[in-house]
Amino acid sequence: MVVDIVVPVHNEETDLGPSVRRLDAYLRTEFPYSYRITVADNASTDGTWQVAADLAAELDRVCAVRLAEKGRGRALKTVWSSSPAPVLAYMDVDLSTDLRALLPLVAPLISGHSDLAIGTRLSSASRVARGPKREFISRSYNLLLKGTLAASFSDAQCGFKAIRADVAARLLPLVEDHNWFFDTELLVLAQRSGLRIHEVPVDWTDDPDSRVDIVHTARQDLAGIARLARGLFTARIPVDRLRAELAAREAVPSAVPGVPRGMFGQLIRFGAVGVLSTLAYFLIYLGLREFTGPQAANLAALLITAVANTATNRRLTFGVTGRDSLIKHHAGGLIAFGVGLALTSGSLWVLHHTVATPDRWLEIGVLLIANAVSTLVRFLALRQLMSRPGS
Repeated sequence: MVVDIVVPVHNEETDLGPSVRRLDAYLRTEFPYSYRITVADNASTDGTWQVAADLAAELDRVCAVRLAEKGRGRALKTVWSSSPAPVLAYMDVDLSTDLRALLPLVAPLISGHSDLAIGTRLSSASRVARGPKREFISRSYNLLLKGTLAASFSDAQCGFKAIRADVAARLLPLVEDHNWFFDTELLVLAQRSGLRIHEVPVDWTDDPDSRVDIVHTARQDLAGIARLARGLFTARIPVDRLRAELAAREAVPSAVPGVPRGMFGQLIRFGAVGVLSTLAYFLIYLGLREFTGPQAANLAALLITAVANTATNRRLTFGVTGRDSLIKHHAGGLIAFGVGLALTSGSLWVLHHTVATPDRWLEIGVLLIANAVSTLVRFLALRQLMSRPGS
């Protein structure tokens, strides 16, 4: 067996049989490598498991695994972790992706050219039939990933992916999500570890009977992005260690892969970091104000978030890693911090000398405007400083 193709399912008793038989027939006649199809039933409550068991008994290259808990990511992680195949793949049960893309998907992994491969619906060479709502959501999500996590891959959620087993063994223990964010987390960790991700344009037809709860999935994805960004920033996720282990196989550039150098991409990421910094600033400010007064609380909150903001933007926004010019960059960040302190402290001084007893929300509103101005100053200053040769 060269390729293990996992089909994760939950309550798919109607579509499972026809889809697996069609997939098996195609692989028997058109696919040049030995294969296995693994149906991974994750906690179905209808007749899906019986259908899966019947398929395993009927078709000699089909097996079935039953999980007690729901979750597409959990199903993939479970099967991939125990599979003996050197190449692991998965596709959605509706077979929305044209099966002719399967060989181009796995061939670079079999040859050793790439470490992961993904189908992309967002390539100019892809032919996609789906409604404008799903198209907008998909493109917005992938743009968000580029802005917040500096993702270089084009389509995180296409249900058509493959990975080499040796790579999966390294990455899967680091992936925490068990649901729809599993794909995104796996790809971000692979990119940050310096692994090679191959993209295959696919022909894709939307399944009108899809039962994905878009709102619930979007909330989970946003929470996953925040968790993953926090783990990367605090180095809780050891991608640098994994990157170093893989460096012997392939030289890896010092800059963060996939960080676009254009101002627009930098501005998106800087804005995302700024939002998180502003939230942290106000939480610290409100927590300290009752004990220290407004000016001291403002100083402490601004100083703490300024240092964290510079470190985050240095890596995520401007793609600078390592210790070179670290002191200079933080010095520049502190100078910008001084400007921000002058703006926010000055705005507080003006407010308290204009209004005898200002409302707390008025105070916060004034600080919000002052912070917005100081954020723009920080962006221009840091971009100038970190874009210089040798910076």
